[in-house]
Amino acid sequence: MKVDGQHFRSIWLEPDGWSVGAIDQRRLPHEFIVATITTAEEAGEAIRSMLVRGAPLIGATAAFGVALAMRADASDAALDRACKMLIATRPTAINLKWALGEMQRALMPLAFSERAEAAYARAREIADEDVAINHDIGRHGLGLIETIAATKKPGEPVNILTHCNAGWLATVDWGTATSPIYQAHDRGIAVHVWVDETRPRNQGASLTAWELGHHGVPHTVIPDNTGGHLMQHRMVDLAIVGTDRVAANGDVCNKIGTYLKALAARDNDVPFYVALPSPTIDFSIDDGIRQIPIEQRAASEVTHLTGRTSDGRIETVRVVPEGSPAANFGFDVTPARLVTGLITERGVLKPDHAALARAFPERAGIR
Repeated sequence: MKVDGQHFRSIWLEPDGWSVGAIDQRRLPHEFIVATITTAEEAGEAIRSMLVRGAPLIGATAAFGVALAMRADASDAALDRACKMLIATRPTAINLKWALGEMQRALMPLAFSERAEAAYARAREIADEDVAINHDIGRHGLGLIETIAATKKPGEPVNILTHCNAGWLATVDWGTATSPIYQAHDRGIAVHVWVDETRPRNQGASLTAWELGHHGVPHTVIPDNTGGHLMQHRMVDLAIVGTDRVAANGDVCNKIGTYLKALAARDNDVPFYVALPSPTIDFSIDDGIRQIPIEQRAASEVTHLTGRTSDGRIETVRVVPEGSPAANFGFDVTPARLVTGLITERGVLKPDHAALARAFPERAGIR
């Protein structure tokens, strides 16, 4: 996608052929900074500190982290050490585990002398595969927007609600929930996006709004609690969100607050879709509510806000009284019964085990 007319991915191999460049998402929307990652430990810290975030991008970053580790030491011990360190960085997003498994399967049979080159090759493939998958997600989701535009909203914008950031900043390119939106916009279909601010980290306000604005997509930032009101007043035609993990039964784990949006959508007959690449499916879990680990993040994300002051300074301020504790659950799980469909690279699927297994039989056997 584009930033001020220039194409960017969220992560890439630098011209030196070994170091990794990534957009520092902690600095957005007020500063556009590119970070250079040179070690596996730096890749792990980039994931942990949310310099990079979003399930697909976390997976790609981990893959490049393994490549950096193999450049320094290609032994079995080093490979095992790097994978254990990286898997511990974020507990919820399944793409992290998937990408590290891919790297281990590619590297373990090889001689030590072959591993570094092979690791970089597989990491680049994982990044390129993510771009292709997300483009195909957009192609399938585009049909949903086209149908509404043609049958229900001729000559009017299609209003789409999204939650958190499932855009190209959460992937390597295109995004998941945003890919259908970008493709519709690029085809000249009038769309408008309601962007949930997504407290406590404000990734909708700071990231989704930033990338939509740079690509020229009409959008409006709203407080998280506004979505239900908009649905009641027929101001939302469909909701599309992303996900960090989908259980085999179709339960969807996404940024905290997604479940409430799904409830409001069901109550108001608004189609509620989830866009996901197949590596996000976890066939080893058949009950998302009870089995997906929910990350609990620092209370400071709730008690403090960071923004730009009127005189241009970036400041962090406290918004909660001293002494008041804060809970910060990062994700919630939306039951499959509230999901209209799963938009994948192989089509729009019913949110159940049978449909997922038919579409991705090569993954259904992975436990």
